[in-house]
Amino acid sequence: MKAISILGTSSNAGKSWMVTALGAWLRRNGVKVAPFKAQNMSNNSYVTLEGGEIGRAQAVQAIACGMRPIAEMNPILLKPSGKGTSQLVVLGEARQHIAAADYYQHIEILWETVRDTLEFWRDRCDVLLLEGAGSPVELNLMHRDLVNLRPIIHLKGKWILVGDIEKGGVFAQIIGTYQLMPEAAKDLGLGFIVNKFRGDLSLFSEAEKYFRDYMPKLPYVGVLPYEAELQPESEDSLCSEAEAKGKGAKIAWIRFPHLSNSQDSQPWQLDQGVETVWVHTVAELKGARIIILGGSKNTLSDLQWLRTTGLDRAILEAHCQGIPIVGICGGYQMLGKYLGDRQGVAGTSGEVEGLGLLPIATEFRETKQVRQVQAIWQSGEASNQEIEQWMTYEIHMGVTNIIASHESMQISPLLKIEGYEQGDRQMRDEGLQSDRVWGTYLHGLFESALVRQDLTRLANISEHQPSQISWQAHQQKLYASMADLLEANLDLSEIRKYLGI
Repeated sequence: MKAISILGTSSNAGKSWMVTALGAWLRRNGVKVAPFKAQNMSNNSYVTLEGGEIGRAQAVQAIACGMRPIAEMNPILLKPSGKGTSQLVVLGEARQHIAAADYYQHIEILWETVRDTLEFWRDRCDVLLLEGAGSPVELNLMHRDLVNLRPIIHLKGKWILVGDIEKGGVFAQIIGTYQLMPEAAKDLGLGFIVNKFRGDLSLFSEAEKYFRDYMPKLPYVGVLPYEAELQPESEDSLCSEAEAKGKGAKIAWIRFPHLSNSQDSQPWQLDQGVETVWVHTVAELKGARIIILGGSKNTLSDLQWLRTTGLDRAILEAHCQGIPIVGICGGYQMLGKYLGDRQGVAGTSGEVEGLGLLPIATEFRETKQVRQVQAIWQSGEASNQEIEQWMTYEIHMGVTNIIASHESMQISPLLKIEGYEQGDRQMRDEGLQSDRVWGTYLHGLFESALVRQDLTRLANISEHQPSQISWQAHQQKLYASMADLLEANLDLSEIRKYLGI
């Protein structure tokens, strides 16, 4: 097995993008390639078929590589939950919430997990594509690094450094990062890339000469232009890619402080006649035709934030005006009558009232529900029904039940799911709907065009035109175009030589 690690000069330099694109390109060239990130910190997560939890970025990379996502692609996942703590997920299994200082006390034990997982891959792929995190030369962190230089040195592989010209100072970024590397790590350099260039490339034509003066041994792979249409979902819920998209009727997503799984909004970007916006004030919510409360890594804290900002009242007023309200995962729990987390197993402890739009109560327990299921959506009357089926997943703490005294509300299940219960495949109802309010635990709900269409019909948005291409087909087309962009703009000869392709 050969190994290439994509390192960055900073966070958001384009490491995840590059691993996805390079994976798609290697797959196109007949290489069996797998993605790997030793340690990820993100609240955007994915559930594997086996019920393991990994970063969404690694799941996207796996699909681009033509592989099924598994926990060994991201052995350590940290999910920030506020007040300096994160939930620790090891090989797909959620463990305790842990403070940063305590986490670093376990580095050597966690390195054993990373090392063993690297060995797992040795006879399972031709090329392992590793992704770094932040910068590999944070001098105060290098001695406890699990994700940048240590894994690629262990594998005796090669690295490629990515610099972000959009941030400015790209020469200092790349040259400074290289010069701060240990000598043993410098020898593993396969090249460097200037990423996210906008404008006339000829204005950067002399860049190689200046780089060469300071890094004569490190190959210049080239400059990659930024293409706004070739951006898969981001690892960071609050990055610039999570801003307004599209034109038309306003679909408002609440931007919680502990927002998770923001990619649930992305399928709407395929459609015409709607605009997806992220809001965190009452003023920004005005004019919304649909309001969606997405996932949260600290549901009770984010519910309190809704009340502090006045967004709770604005959402209730919008409901009274007939505007559909949708809750996904943590947002679903908030729509209920009661939420209780006495031990603080999901973040902030306490017992609070919900928004009261659905007759449900949620009790948080230590056991986490993590599984893939097949969603089954039925649209229209029984005599003339459209049915769509697709794969989604649940990933939540908390058990939600319908409360006994709900006779005043007309309720029905939102949809059906099919999955495995104690080894047996079963179908059951999932979620709840009542008076233009939808609630569900399913991430990936809007990957169905039929679901998106039914929601805009409920909102009387006549201008909405669902895309004719499925979300899955769109993603595959995107990965292929990302590989095309690499081929068109970069000198990939050093990579080909190293891999023998």
